[in-house]
Amino acid sequence: MSNETYDKGLEIRKAVLGEDYVSRALARADEFNKPLQDLVTEYCWGAVWGREGLSRRDRSMINLAMISILNRGHELKAHVRGAITNGLTKEEISEVLLQVAIYGGVPAAVDSFRLANEAFAEMDAAEGE
Repeated sequence: MSNETYDKGLEIRKAVLGEDYVSRALARADEFNKPLQDLVTEYCWGAVWGREGLSRRDRSMINLAMISILNRGHELKAHVRGAITNGLTKEEISEVLLQVAIYGGVPAAVDSFRLANEAFAEMDAAEGE
């Protein structure tokens, strides 16, 4: 991959997850985990999220479902915020998580609804500051 792909990925990652979130992740990178941050930025955000085939909104819906089923709470909360940034409504996020209940299991959906509510509350609190 080229630096162009990394730069594109960094731009998309910041647009979806927020400048502060990405800056913190990159600032915490050390010799051990910097290669992972580079991989995520270049391949995940640049090479895949940067493709034309799906909108960011659609990618957000898919990510919410997959991350819910994988039970990755920290990532789910970040992607709930990203989904809102990408134009999804709370009602649409609820529909995605209901789909998770049917195809991925009720326990995954229960946790995901709880975490989504936490993310919404954090977003509301940040807006009130």
